[in-house]
Amino acid sequence: MMYFDNAATTLQKPPEVAEAVAHALTSFGGVGRGVHPASLAAGMAVYDARARVAELLGAPSAARVAFTLNVTMALNTAIDGLLAPGEGAVTTAASHNSVLRPLFRARDERGCWVEVADILPDASLDFASYERALARGPKLVVATHASNLTGDVYDIARMARMAHEAGALFALDAAQSAGATPVDMSVLGVDVLCFTGHKSLFGPQGTGGLCVAESVDILPFVEGGSGVHSYDERHPRFMPEALEAGTVNAHGLAGLAAGVAFLQDVGVGQVHAHVSRLADAFEAGARDIPGVRILGGHGGMDRSGIVALNVGDVDSAQVADRLAQEFDICVRAGAHCAPLMHTALGTEEQGAVRFSFSWFNTEAEVEAAVRALASVARELTGAGA
Repeated sequence: MMYFDNAATTLQKPPEVAEAVAHALTSFGGVGRGVHPASLAAGMAVYDARARVAELLGAPSAARVAFTLNVTMALNTAIDGLLAPGEGAVTTAASHNSVLRPLFRARDERGCWVEVADILPDASLDFASYERALARGPKLVVATHASNLTGDVYDIARMARMAHEAGALFALDAAQSAGATPVDMSVLGVDVLCFTGHKSLFGPQGTGGLCVAESVDILPFVEGGSGVHSYDERHPRFMPEALEAGTVNAHGLAGLAAGVAFLQDVGVGQVHAHVSRLADAFEAGARDIPGVRILGGHGGMDRSGIVALNVGDVDSAQVADRLAQEFDICVRAGAHCAPLMHTALGTEEQGAVRFSFSWFNTEAEVEAAVRALASVARELTGAGA
């Protein structure tokens, strides 16, 4: 099997990740729920994960990293905890539904207003549209670092600077960039960075979180047990406990720490260079196939290891199914939970076939994928036959 669906979740992970999870399953108690060795071991593992994530992503300290189940919960936490009724928010058409739906819920249920900056047909951000949206004076800007559809990486430093000049906080959806490209929230000027563990950080599913700047206070999204201040009627307001109600996933976070440690040893720059070479090689081969159209990929500052395409006017799901059934190649087809991006690209009906690459993919796999795509394109369109 050749696995090119890493933008959804990484299948191939460093062996240390599985080893860390297996060890945790047989040795960890509840984090912050006791002073016995099993509880303390879990607490130390979770702290290690906090510290490693903080270092990798440029958070102010380990204490400013709060863990959630995934980036979707992290984004919901940030949006719900920062937007008061009647306040405004700005996002872009590149956003995933994990951004769009919480914002539209705030609009529909709490009277907030939402402006969406346009994405141009080449997948680049229309900065004039973004500037017009900021002119309304939003409380919050929430934007994706890299499109999960085309992989285009946006100029976050410029976007964050413009947001701050308009008086807004800037929250970043780093689902596709954390681990895939160097990210430092302090350098970029990001106030809240939301990440997931199961993509390019090589962690297990069920891990993710928020990195929060010192000056930012996010209201708790969920309240419950925290292991501290148990006699208070309301959940603690200090980080990271404020955003972590209930027992954290110490087993998964042990795996996340191992995945981040692997990235730190290899170097995110090295990973990015390798993945970029694979994506470039695949795109170059795919462009030569009659009937293949590449979607975006060069509208931003960089690309996060994704190549999206279509074959003639064939439904994207049909292409992906042929690749899977005939060549044992795993890709993602459809809308990718990015509806406004498809509107910008004109692919609402057809969807898109997404190839997404990882450190563990090889040049030989890329060459085989190009040959397979050419075969499928000939079969489905007759072009080049």
